[in-house]
Amino acid sequence: MRAVSLSPAICIQDLVSGFETDIVIDHLSLTVQRGEIIGLVGASGSGKTVLLRTMLGLLPKMSGSIEVLGENLASASREEARAVGARCGTMFQQGALFSSLNVRENIEYPMREYLDGSDRLFREIALAKLQMVGLDSADAEKFPAELSGGMTKRVALARALALDPELIFLDEPTSGLDPIAAGAFDALIRALHQTLNLTVFMITHDLNTLNSVCKRVAALYEGRIIADGSMATMQASEHPWVQAYFCGERGHSILSSLQDS
Repeated sequence: MRAVSLSPAICIQDLVSGFETDIVIDHLSLTVQRGEIIGLVGASGSGKTVLLRTMLGLLPKMSGSIEVLGENLASASREEARAVGARCGTMFQQGALFSSLNVRENIEYPMREYLDGSDRLFREIALAKLQMVGLDSADAEKFPAELSGGMTKRVALARALALDPELIFLDEPTSGLDPIAAGAFDALIRALHQTLNLTVFMITHDLNTLNSVCKRVAALYEGRIIADGSMATMQASEHPWVQAYFCGERGHSILSSLQDS
Protein backbone atom coordinates (compact mmCIF):
# COMPACT_ATOMS: atom_id res chain seq x y z
CA MET A 1 0.00 0.00 0.00
CA ARG A 2 1.43 3.40 -0.98
CA ALA A 3 2.04 5.95 1.74
CA VAL A 4 -0.57 8.70 1.75
CA SER A 5 0.83 12.14 0.90
CA LEU A 6 -0.89 15.40 1.73
CA SER A 7 0.65 17.22 -1.24
CA PRO A 8 -1.34 17.39 -4.50
CA ALA A 9 -0.42 15.11 -7.38
CA ILE A 10 -0.21 18.16 -9.65
CA CYS A 11 -0.02 21.82 -8.68
CA ILE A 12 0.19 24.40 -11.48
CA GLN A 13 0.45 28.07 -10.57
CA ASP A 14 0.23 30.99 -13.00
CA LEU A 15 1.69 28.93 -15.86
CA VAL A 16 2.61 30.60 -19.13
CA SER A 17 3.72 28.37 -22.00
CA GLY A 18 3.84 28.34 -25.77
CA PHE A 19 6.25 28.85 -28.64
CA GLU A 20 8.64 31.84 -28.61
CA THR A 21 6.29 34.87 -28.74
CA ASP A 22 3.13 32.79 -29.25
CA ILE A 23 1.56 32.35 -25.81
CA VAL A 24 -0.79 29.34 -25.72
CA ILE A 25 -1.18 28.74 -21.98
CA ASP A 26 -1.89 32.11 -20.39
CA HIS A 27 -1.42 32.31 -16.59
CA LEU A 28 -3.17 29.00 -15.93
CA SER A 29 -3.56 27.56 -12.43
CA LEU A 30 -4.85 24.06 -11.65
CA THR A 31 -4.50 21.62 -8.75
CA VAL A 32 -5.12 17.87 -9.00
CA GLN A 33 -5.45 15.94 -5.75
CA ARG A 34 -4.03 12.45 -5.35
CA GLY A 35 -6.44 9.70 -6.27
CA GLU A 36 -8.53 11.94 -8.53
CA ILE A 37 -9.65 11.26 -12.08
CA ILE A 38 -9.84 14.63 -13.80
CA GLY A 39 -10.86 15.21 -17.40
CA LEU A 40 -9.56 18.21 -19.34
CA VAL A 41 -11.74 19.48 -22.20
CA GLY A 42 -11.22 22.28 -24.65
CA ALA A 43 -11.74 23.28 -28.25
CA SER A 44 -9.16 22.44 -30.90
CA GLY A 45 -6.27 24.84 -30.50
CA SER A 46 -7.19 25.76 -26.93
CA GLY A 47 -3.86 24.52 -25.57
CA LYS A 48 -4.60 21.01 -24.24
CA THR A 49 -1.59 19.39 -25.90
CA VAL A 50 0.70 22.31 -25.06
CA LEU A 51 -0.35 22.04 -21.41
CA LEU A 52 0.31 18.30 -21.37
CA ARG A 53 3.69 18.65 -23.07
CA THR A 54 4.68 21.37 -20.60
CA MET A 55 3.62 19.24 -17.64
CA LEU A 56 5.68 16.35 -18.99
CA GLY A 57 8.74 18.56 -19.46
CA LEU A 58 8.70 18.15 -23.24
CA LEU A 59 8.08 21.88 -23.73
CA PRO A 60 9.79 24.49 -21.54
CA LYS A 61 7.51 26.88 -19.68
CA MET A 62 7.87 30.65 -20.00
CA SER A 63 6.89 31.42 -16.41
CA GLY A 64 4.90 30.09 -13.47
CA SER A 65 5.45 26.84 -11.61
CA ILE A 66 4.59 23.17 -12.00
CA GLU A 67 4.84 20.67 -9.18
CA VAL A 68 4.32 16.99 -9.97
CA LEU A 69 4.12 14.53 -7.07
CA GLY A 70 5.51 17.19 -4.74
CA GLU A 71 8.53 18.06 -6.89
CA ASN A 72 9.01 21.48 -8.48
CA LEU A 73 10.20 20.47 -11.92
CA ALA A 74 11.93 23.79 -12.64
CA SER A 75 14.25 23.53 -9.64
CA ALA A 76 14.59 19.75 -9.64
CA SER A 77 17.94 18.20 -10.44
CA ARG A 78 18.23 15.82 -13.35
CA GLU A 79 18.12 12.87 -10.93
CA GLU A 80 15.06 14.26 -9.11
CA ALA A 81 13.21 14.90 -12.37
CA ARG A 82 14.06 11.40 -13.54
CA ALA A 83 12.73 9.96 -10.28
CA VAL A 84 9.43 11.81 -10.83
CA GLY A 85 9.32 10.50 -14.39
CA ALA A 86 9.57 6.94 -13.08
CA ARG A 87 6.50 7.56 -10.91
CA CYS A 88 4.40 8.73 -13.87
CA GLY A 89 3.06 6.99 -16.94
CA THR A 90 1.81 8.52 -20.19
CA MET A 91 -0.50 7.17 -22.85
CA PHE A 92 -0.13 9.39 -25.89
CA GLN A 93 -2.86 10.02 -28.44
CA GLN A 94 -3.11 7.20 -31.01
CA GLY A 95 -0.87 5.08 -28.78
CA ALA A 96 2.49 6.29 -30.16
CA LEU A 97 3.88 2.75 -30.08
CA PHE A 98 7.30 2.12 -31.60
CA SER A 99 6.52 0.45 -34.93
CA SER A 100 9.84 -1.45 -35.01
CA LEU A 101 9.22 -3.07 -31.61
CA ASN A 102 6.68 -5.76 -30.86
CA VAL A 103 4.06 -5.42 -28.13
CA ARG A 104 6.22 -6.94 -25.40
CA GLU A 105 9.22 -4.80 -26.33
CA ASN A 106 7.07 -1.66 -26.32
CA ILE A 107 5.89 -2.40 -22.79
CA GLU A 108 9.42 -3.25 -21.67
CA TYR A 109 10.80 0.04 -23.01
CA PRO A 110 10.21 2.16 -19.84
CA MET A 111 11.64 -0.64 -17.69
CA ARG A 112 14.86 -0.68 -19.70
CA GLU A 113 15.03 3.12 -19.39
CA TYR A 114 14.58 3.28 -15.63
CA LEU A 115 15.28 -0.13 -14.07
CA ASP A 116 18.08 -2.62 -13.72
CA GLY A 117 16.85 -6.14 -14.30
CA SER A 118 17.10 -9.27 -16.37
CA ASP A 119 15.42 -9.88 -19.70
CA ARG A 120 13.39 -12.61 -18.02
CA LEU A 121 12.12 -10.25 -15.33
CA PHE A 122 11.16 -7.57 -17.85
CA ARG A 123 9.37 -10.16 -19.97
CA GLU A 124 7.36 -11.43 -16.99
CA ILE A 125 6.37 -7.91 -15.99
CA ALA A 126 5.37 -7.03 -19.55
CA LEU A 127 3.14 -10.12 -19.80
CA ALA A 128 1.56 -9.25 -16.45
CA LYS A 129 0.80 -5.72 -17.67
CA LEU A 130 -0.76 -7.16 -20.82
CA GLN A 131 -3.09 -9.26 -18.72
CA MET A 132 -3.87 -6.22 -16.57
CA VAL A 133 -5.30 -4.40 -19.60
CA GLY A 134 -7.26 -7.36 -20.91
CA LEU A 135 -4.82 -8.83 -23.43
CA ASP A 136 -2.86 -12.09 -23.23
CA SER A 137 0.54 -13.54 -23.97
CA ALA A 138 -0.48 -14.47 -27.51
CA ASP A 139 -0.50 -10.76 -28.33
CA ALA A 140 2.97 -10.11 -26.93
CA GLU A 141 4.93 -10.87 -30.11
CA LYS A 142 2.64 -8.94 -32.46
CA PHE A 143 3.79 -5.69 -33.99
CA PRO A 144 1.77 -2.44 -33.85
CA ALA A 145 0.73 -2.80 -37.50
CA GLU A 146 -1.02 -6.06 -36.60
CA LEU A 147 -3.16 -4.52 -33.84
CA SER A 148 -6.69 -3.16 -33.97
CA GLY A 149 -7.37 0.35 -32.69
CA GLY A 150 -8.67 -0.98 -29.39
CA MET A 151 -5.67 -3.27 -28.92
CA THR A 152 -3.27 -0.42 -29.69
CA LYS A 153 -4.88 1.67 -26.94
CA ARG A 154 -4.59 -1.20 -24.46
CA VAL A 155 -0.93 -1.84 -25.28
CA ALA A 156 -0.21 1.88 -24.90
CA LEU A 157 -1.94 1.81 -21.52
CA ALA A 158 0.06 -1.28 -20.50
CA ARG A 159 3.26 0.60 -21.37
CA ALA A 160 2.08 3.58 -19.31
CA LEU A 161 1.60 1.20 -16.36
CA ALA A 162 4.93 -0.57 -16.82
CA LEU A 163 6.64 1.09 -13.84
CA ASP A 164 3.64 0.90 -11.47
CA PRO A 165 3.13 4.68 -11.60
CA GLU A 166 1.24 6.79 -9.08
CA LEU A 167 0.07 9.25 -11.75
CA ILE A 168 -0.92 8.57 -15.34
CA PHE A 169 -1.61 10.98 -18.18
CA LEU A 170 -4.06 9.85 -20.85
CA ASP A 171 -4.32 11.83 -24.10
CA GLU A 172 -7.66 11.18 -25.85
CA PRO A 173 -7.78 7.53 -24.70
CA THR A 174 -11.03 6.64 -26.51
CA SER A 175 -10.61 8.67 -29.71
CA GLY A 176 -11.12 6.57 -32.81
CA LEU A 177 -12.84 3.72 -30.95
CA ASP A 178 -16.35 2.51 -31.66
CA PRO A 179 -18.88 3.00 -28.81
CA ILE A 180 -18.55 -0.58 -27.55
CA ALA A 181 -14.74 -0.49 -27.48
CA ALA A 182 -14.78 2.99 -25.92
CA GLY A 183 -17.17 1.83 -23.20
CA ALA A 184 -14.95 -1.17 -22.45
CA PHE A 185 -11.89 1.10 -22.24
CA ASP A 186 -13.72 3.43 -19.87
CA ALA A 187 -14.56 0.47 -17.64
CA LEU A 188 -10.90 -0.61 -17.70
CA ILE A 189 -9.73 2.85 -16.59
CA ARG A 190 -12.24 2.87 -13.74
CA ALA A 191 -11.15 -0.58 -12.59
CA LEU A 192 -7.43 0.25 -12.75
CA HIS A 193 -7.96 3.54 -10.93
CA GLN A 194 -9.71 1.76 -8.07
CA THR A 195 -7.40 -1.24 -7.94
CA LEU A 196 -4.09 0.61 -8.24
CA ASN A 197 -5.07 3.82 -6.41
CA LEU A 198 -4.01 5.89 -9.41
CA THR A 199 -4.29 9.59 -10.03
CA VAL A 200 -5.51 10.07 -13.61
CA PHE A 201 -5.15 13.23 -15.68
CA MET A 202 -7.10 12.71 -18.88
CA ILE A 203 -7.52 14.87 -21.97
CA THR A 204 -10.74 13.88 -23.71
CA HIS A 205 -13.59 15.29 -25.76
CA ASP A 206 -15.76 12.19 -25.17
CA LEU A 207 -18.84 13.17 -23.16
CA ASN A 208 -19.54 9.52 -22.34
CA THR A 209 -16.08 9.18 -20.82
CA LEU A 210 -16.37 12.45 -18.92
CA ASN A 211 -19.70 11.34 -17.47
CA SER A 212 -18.79 7.75 -16.60
CA VAL A 213 -15.11 8.03 -15.60
CA CYS A 214 -14.22 11.56 -14.48
CA LYS A 215 -15.30 12.81 -11.07
CA ARG A 216 -14.06 16.27 -11.98
CA VAL A 217 -13.79 18.20 -15.23
CA ALA A 218 -11.73 21.27 -16.12
CA ALA A 219 -12.54 23.33 -19.19
CA LEU A 220 -9.68 25.05 -21.03
CA TYR A 221 -10.43 28.06 -23.19
CA GLU A 222 -7.96 30.53 -24.69
CA GLY A 223 -5.19 29.20 -22.48
CA ARG A 224 -7.02 29.40 -19.15
CA ILE A 225 -9.27 27.21 -17.00
CA ILE A 226 -12.73 28.78 -17.27
CA ALA A 227 -14.74 26.15 -15.37
CA ASP A 228 -13.74 23.42 -12.93
CA GLY A 229 -15.91 20.90 -11.09
CA SER A 230 -18.42 18.11 -11.52
CA MET A 231 -20.48 17.49 -14.64
CA ALA A 232 -23.34 19.31 -12.90
CA THR A 233 -21.02 22.29 -12.42
CA MET A 234 -20.13 22.21 -16.12
CA GLN A 235 -23.79 22.18 -17.12
CA ALA A 236 -24.55 25.08 -14.78
CA SER A 237 -21.65 27.22 -16.05
CA GLU A 238 -22.62 30.50 -17.69
CA HIS A 239 -19.54 30.64 -19.90
CA PRO A 240 -20.70 30.54 -23.56
CA TRP A 241 -18.19 27.87 -24.66
CA VAL A 242 -18.95 25.58 -21.71
CA GLN A 243 -22.68 26.05 -22.29
CA ALA A 244 -22.29 25.20 -25.98
CA TYR A 245 -20.16 22.11 -25.22
CA PHE A 246 -22.18 20.56 -22.43
CA CYS A 247 -25.65 22.03 -22.97
CA GLY A 248 -25.77 22.37 -26.74
CA GLU A 249 -28.03 20.11 -28.78
CA ARG A 250 -25.50 17.27 -29.14
CA GLY A 251 -24.17 17.48 -25.59
CA HIS A 252 -27.64 17.67 -24.06
CA SER A 253 -28.80 14.68 -26.13
CA ILE A 254 -25.82 12.52 -25.08
CA LEU A 255 -25.94 13.44 -21.40
CA SER A 256 -29.72 13.03 -21.22
CA SER A 257 -29.50 9.54 -22.71
CA LEU A 258 -26.74 8.60 -20.26
CA GLN A 259 -28.75 9.83 -17.29
CA ASP A 260 -31.82 7.92 -18.46
CA SER A 261 -29.92 4.63 -18.95
